[in-house]
This record gives sequence, structure tokens and C-alpha cells, in this order.
Amino acid sequence: MQATQDPTKIRNIAIIAHVDHGKTTLVDGLLKQSQTFRNHQAEMSQELIMDSGDQEKERGITITAKVTAVQHGDYRINIIDTPGHADFSGEVERTLNMADGCILIVDAQEGPMPQTKFVLGKALAAELKPIVIINKIDKNGSRIKEVEDELADLFLELAVHEDQLHYPVYYAIGRAGKAWVSPPDDPEVSANLDPIFEAIQSHVPAPEVDTTKPFQMLVTALSHDSFKGKYAIGRITRGNIKAGQQVALCKKDGAVVKAKIDSVFMSHGVSKFEVAQGIAGDIVQLTGIADAQIGETIADADQPEALPTIEVEAPTLRIYLGPNTSPFKGQEGEFNTSRQIAERLKKELETNVGLQVEENGIGFTVAGRGELHLGVLIETMRREGYEFEVGRPQVVTHEENGQTVEPVEEVIIEVPAEHVGTVQMELGQRRAILKEQFASPKGVTKLIYEMPTRTLLGMRNILLTSTKGTIVMNSLVVGFQPVGTALQQIRNGVLIAFETGTTTPYSLQTAEARGTLYVGPAEKVYAGQIIGLSTRQEDMEINVCKAKHLTNMRSSSSDGVVQLTPPIILSLEQCLDFIENDELLEVTPKNLRLRKRELDPNKRKRQNKT
Repeated sequence: MQATQDPTKIRNIAIIAHVDHGKTTLVDGLLKQSQTFRNHQAEMSQELIMDSGDQEKERGITITAKVTAVQHGDYRINIIDTPGHADFSGEVERTLNMADGCILIVDAQEGPMPQTKFVLGKALAAELKPIVIINKIDKNGSRIKEVEDELADLFLELAVHEDQLHYPVYYAIGRAGKAWVSPPDDPEVSANLDPIFEAIQSHVPAPEVDTTKPFQMLVTALSHDSFKGKYAIGRITRGNIKAGQQVALCKKDGAVVKAKIDSVFMSHGVSKFEVAQGIAGDIVQLTGIADAQIGETIADADQPEALPTIEVEAPTLRIYLGPNTSPFKGQEGEFNTSRQIAERLKKELETNVGLQVEENGIGFTVAGRGELHLGVLIETMRREGYEFEVGRPQVVTHEENGQTVEPVEEVIIEVPAEHVGTVQMELGQRRAILKEQFASPKGVTKLIYEMPTRTLLGMRNILLTSTKGTIVMNSLVVGFQPVGTALQQIRNGVLIAFETGTTTPYSLQTAEARGTLYVGPAEKVYAGQIIGLSTRQEDMEINVCKAKHLTNMRSSSSDGVVQLTPPIILSLEQCLDFIENDELLEVTPKNLRLRKRELDPNKRKRQNKT
């Protein structure tokens, strides 16, 4: 594999879209049809090649932005695959500066969604040349003409200047690797992705760079391996870079550190290859600069000029994260001290630009872009062997013109007509404002609300349950407003374990009559642990470790088998939604345990009285 030495033959493009509109699937097609892999390679039969992380594969979403590249004819095309979920929009913001154009993918049935608006707004503000692809045109509910009109309205709202209102539109079935310049009469007809390759070459401008000036590059991403250590990834703004060259690292605090480039790598498919030189306009991976951080500049040693740092929008949610304080501390995790957690969070800050961490006593306040953003971090640490506890997610407020303001979100809900009343009642309790409501011919009603992020917490799981899993809900932060009055506790009280021990079927049968259980028989529990949801508004302590006393009297029921309803097992996100301010979630590699913040029942009662 050879690197091109002609910047006019380089194209840098970002793939942007709402979650699940087909970005990663389209990248799969571009990789396969550009002969990036040989016919016998495993990737040729793989799907979602770019989603390499365990959680990305399990959740079916892109979490971190990835850079890949394909060779198509004489052109080297660098492709940046970005996440579609609003919680990972920090990944979008930090990577768009590497691109000159963007491919906006929109589902032919759903049309533009909240995250479509966010990513397109960011791309147009960065003056990227857009190419629109209406994907999944073979869907039964496909409505190409209406989606084109909705897109035209969106561009009119977001365009920075008039040129951006003129954009080419293509039509595709990403999973089949097909694309057309105009909607085909028969989507089954044979086709490939050549129209997309040609669109990239003709519509996306070559990078405007000067190869004669001193070297300069903004570090946009980092990666590691055991072979070369840390890789600093970015697009060369000007000049050239060679292995062995002396450079200067311009730190965020203004310090300038001398360094030497060990090797220069470039992407090709899912792998990378070493090159003698990287030129301006291309995206490269440099080794040898162990101190490099995202947002810092690597520059010529004689002219160390720093580029503007990456601006990322502020977090909207924060959560307490600290060492485990339960009676079961240290039994299931490898790392459980405050120092070990601090080191892990410090490492996370290197690559997770949307995250903020502050010390809070022996624990930490971790702020991110949403419940999913924080949930992915918690799940990652859990899988790495960390044991800790987290508090209820809280909204991040800030001061504006002497007033405390909180984030407000636009919430788009699609639900079958029979569940509309349930949704409206739940959102009415949470003081949401209905902006629009309209029904589609398929019996699905679309509701658009505006509500504070604070009142949105915990709602997703309630609606999923009450609509039998049929709801589709998306949200996006659209602004800030003065903090409103606090919501009353909507959730019922909880069932709390009275003593430490092992649960028995006999006592669980009694507990079942009091509410919904989250633990099964023969499970270890401790006093103060939440073992279920009560049918009443107040909390209730219950002994779930009591065994049935043996007697020498036999009765008709004494030898009967206890029939228990299987306990409900909550996911990590459901647990975060569930807990109230006086509760914590204990997270270990083996278990998630809900608990009261104060385990002692007498102290807890005194606190409630005050």
C-alpha cells in the first residue's frame, strides 16, 4: 500500500446521521466494494465492521468515532464514521475538523430526526460540503418525496450560507450495497456503490493546504497498542511529516515540549500501514509522542505554533461515582480503592472529550452528555474489574444573566395510537409541553414535546413498560431555561432487606405479596439493600432471609413446593433510572445491587424526619 503524495487526490469525508439510519452499514459497503479486503478475508462476510468494541456490538450502536480509508482509483478517501446517538455527540464535534465534506444519511421512512439536525448543524457550521443519501428506500413505509421536502426545510433552517442549500441527493439500500442517482423503479435491480464513490470525488473538495510551510497537526484522536504504544491521530494542516523528525508538542497549558516522531502510519480498512512520509491534507497516526492529548498541536520544532483547541459542548448530566461502601465491598471486584478509580477516570479523560471529572470527598462527580454516555463508562469500568457505587443522575445547571438555568430537550415519541393516552398522561405529570402531534397512515402517532432534562430522567423505562415496548423515543438538548420547581417522587416506595443473609423461598413468598421483587432465592443480601418495588408510596423493610421453622406437626401445606414469580432483573440503565436521591447503585463485575444510601434503619428514619 502506497500513500499518495498529491493533496488533490485526497478526500476527507465524515459520515453523519441519526442513530440506526445506516452509517456503519454504508461504510461496510464502501470498504468491501473498494477491494479494501481480499475475497477470502473474514471482513468480507462481516457486518458493522467498524463497530469493534464489545459494547458497540452488543448495543448495535457506534460509541466512538473511527477513522478508516479506502483507495478508489487514484483517490485516497479518508472516512470518519461518527456515532449517531446524541449522548456521544462529543465524538462528532471533535472529529468533524478532519473532514472537508460530509455524507448525511437519512432513513427513507423516518426522515430527519433530532440527531440529524444536531450533526448537520455542526457540519454546516464547520463549512463541510454535504452529500445527502436517502437510505433504506426498500422499506414498506418509504416516503422519499416527503423526506426530500423535510430535508430541504432542515437545510434552509441550518445553512450558514447560500451555497449549502445546493446539495446532491442519492438513493441507497446500504445493507445491499446499492446506490442510485435517482430513485429506481425496482430496488431489486442490480447496482453498486459507484455513484457514492463518484459523488465523493466530484462534490467533496480536495483539502486546501500548503505543503511548503512548516508541519502542523491538531491531535483529534488517540489509540494504543502494545507494539508502538500511543498513536496521535489527526489531519495534517500544513507541511509534511517523516519518521525520525524532531517536532514540538504544544500543550493545552501553553507549554511546549520537544519530541521525536518514531513512525508515521496511515489507515487502510480496519488496519494501518507504515509510510515514509505524511503530507498536508491527509489523516495520519504518529507514534513517539507519549504525552500527546486530544486538542493539542504537534508542530515543527523550529516554529511551534498551536492550532485552536477543539470546542465541545458542556455536559448535561452528572453522577456521583465513588468506592464501594457496602458490606460486600472487595468480594467481587479487583479494583475498589479511590486511588484506582481516580487513575481509571484520568485515563478515560484522555480520549472521552465530552466527559468532566471533579473530586468529591473520597469519590468523584462525573459529568457527561446523557444517561447512555455515563452508562457506557460505568459498564466499561465494570467489565475491567472495577467495583464502585454511583448515585442518581443529576442535571448540570449553570449561571446565565444572574439566573440558574437547566438544559431543555426536544423529545420525539412515536407510539401506536392505542398508547397515546398513556404517554400523554405520563408526560403531563412531568410538565412536558406538547409542541406537535400528528398521525401517520400506519396507525403510529408522532408526538413532539419540549421538557427539562431533569423531568426526563427515569421516563424511558416507564414508557417502555406501559406501551408494551412499542414506543420509539429520541431526544436532543435544544437550549436552557430557568430551573423550574422540583417534581414530586413519581415512583412507589421500595422493599428493603431487614438483615444480612441469604434469601429463602419461604420469606420471598411473603415479600411477593408486598410488591415486585428484584432478587431470587438463595441470593446474598445485606441490611439496607433494595430487594423490590413496593405497591405503596412509602418504603417497607422486610425480612427475606427467614427460614420456615420446622415442627413435628404435619399439615396439608407443610410439604408443598413454593411457587415464586421469577424476579425482575434490571439493566444498568434501568437501575440508574430507578434510584432516588437517598439511594445508590452498587456496581461490581458480577452484580448490580440497588441500596439505600444510609444502610442503618434507625439513622435512615431520623434523616427522613428531618
